[in-house]
Amino acid sequence: MPLHPTIAAVTDRIRARSEGPRRRYMDTMARAAAEGPRRAHLTCGNQAHAYAAMGADKDALTASSAGNIGIITAYNDMLSAHQPFETYPDKIRAAARAAGGTAQVAGGVPAMCDGVTQGQTGMELSLFSRDVIALAAAVGLSHNVFDSAIYLGVCDKIVPGLVMAAATFGYIPGIFVPAGPMVSGLPNDEKAKVRQQFAAGKVGREALMAAEMASYHGPGTCTFYGTANTNQMLMEFMGLHMPGASFVNPGTPLREALTMAATERALAISALGNAYTPVCDVLDERAFVNGLVGLMATGGSTNLVIHLPAMARAAGVILDLQDFSDISSVTPLMAKVYPNGLADVNHFHAAGGLAYMIGQLLDAGLLHDDTTTVAGKGLEHYTREPKLSGSAVTYAAGPKTSANEKILRPAADPFQASGGLIQLQGNLGRGVIKTSAVAEERHIIQAPARIFHTQDAVKDAFKAGEFTSDTVIVVRFQGPKSNGMPELHSLTPVLAVLQDRGLKVALVTDGRMSGASGKVPSAIHVSPEAADGGPISLIRDGDVIRLDATTGTIEVLGVDLATRSPAAADLTGNGTGVGRELFDIFRRSVGPSADGAGVVV
Repeated sequence: MPLHPTIAAVTDRIRARSEGPRRRYMDTMARAAAEGPRRAHLTCGNQAHAYAAMGADKDALTASSAGNIGIITAYNDMLSAHQPFETYPDKIRAAARAAGGTAQVAGGVPAMCDGVTQGQTGMELSLFSRDVIALAAAVGLSHNVFDSAIYLGVCDKIVPGLVMAAATFGYIPGIFVPAGPMVSGLPNDEKAKVRQQFAAGKVGREALMAAEMASYHGPGTCTFYGTANTNQMLMEFMGLHMPGASFVNPGTPLREALTMAATERALAISALGNAYTPVCDVLDERAFVNGLVGLMATGGSTNLVIHLPAMARAAGVILDLQDFSDISSVTPLMAKVYPNGLADVNHFHAAGGLAYMIGQLLDAGLLHDDTTTVAGKGLEHYTREPKLSGSAVTYAAGPKTSANEKILRPAADPFQASGGLIQLQGNLGRGVIKTSAVAEERHIIQAPARIFHTQDAVKDAFKAGEFTSDTVIVVRFQGPKSNGMPELHSLTPVLAVLQDRGLKVALVTDGRMSGASGKVPSAIHVSPEAADGGPISLIRDGDVIRLDATTGTIEVLGVDLATRSPAAADLTGNGTGVGRELFDIFRRSVGPSADGAGVVV
């Protein structure tokens, strides 16, 4: 099937827009690759320090013919998704030895959990942790003794930060190794119902805690389709995972075998192997377009609208919000996974998962099939399913039909004709809205504004019974310069209750509200942000705002914003407590959210 003309046109304009940065990036990578195996340039003293604690591996490490893998790990046992990584370094070292190579933990990176920090002060460090992760990974890899890298990470900012580092060290190969989702617990729709009941005062904290603990109950990624699982999907669509690795549960024989296979492949694709595949060759404009298609086809998290531009910039590729919108317009929504449906990622995987979806999208001409991947040339590798043969991984043809069309549908007969991610533009700036879970009659909301500067103030107004008519709730000074752009996900139950009461409500914010916002229309990432004097800082209580997802517009009606002065907010409290003091330089130097809210890219 020839490439869809819109996909081809978007790819061409990304390539043209990126021509200068991409050329400079690839020239830098070529110079570094030309230096050959990294350890050859270290003195004997340098190498002795690097190998001193490696015991029986020392002889192999000093032999130039043995590939050495650098492991960057985001392990901690506070994140359920990352807890399984505790034992991965030993397994990777053993697999590397069996394949004639070696492996060392090059360094650890921080990994925070947005589930723990939702609605808390710590969330103000969340987005910035992505750039810290990139920096920390760079420190580990800067020892320059590695022929390839394995990146152990799963969740929200961790994978984007690791991709930024992998791109920066793009002259060496790298494979991303996941840990898989936890087994299914309390259904997500039942958990959401209890959250709404608690917000409305109908159940107490004991019932809420019981529901939460039954939902998040064991090792592995949370099973709803949020940012963490969207990351895993991206790594397959972009060719950085072993095929079929994303959604295999932790602790299973196949999960273990996939980790071993990734280790063997990391050695094979190094410059000392027989299939040299540096990350810079994987991460070109076609890979990022494939990632965008995957984001739309699965109804993935809007957080990737921030992360993908930052990831791409690290590889010299420049993405724009219009690219997201245009690709969304021609990409069918093939999956219904919570919060877009009732199923979780385990159900999605059982229905055919990514192998089925990638096959369908390739057949529809919606993906570049000629990309370079860690599995070899061509995205066709990712239409195959991993199977166990003894303790080793083999691959078989993936499913050609969905096992459950209530969860996963063919590209020719999707849930929706488009992915539902729409750029919004108007006199309030630029932002995005995700409509895949929003009822069609709510795609246009026009109502008076209520202005808030904190999410707690919204919840206080809700508890006081102040929302009694149609309202556009504006929460500003939530952008990266204001306070690090925390998730506003704790507003979801409040907004859902108001909507269930029959009100027409919408959220407009320069902050983040990921795909978990679900059924409430939300104009998010509005840029320029209020702290930059953006138009969102000029609106007042009672101004009529029109959010129109059908035309892609967001505007305040009947007001000449040029006659107003920007509102001011007291942001002095945003700089202290829970480590915020250390991130002042991040808040002062961060770029706009439309460009990825980057500090280091």
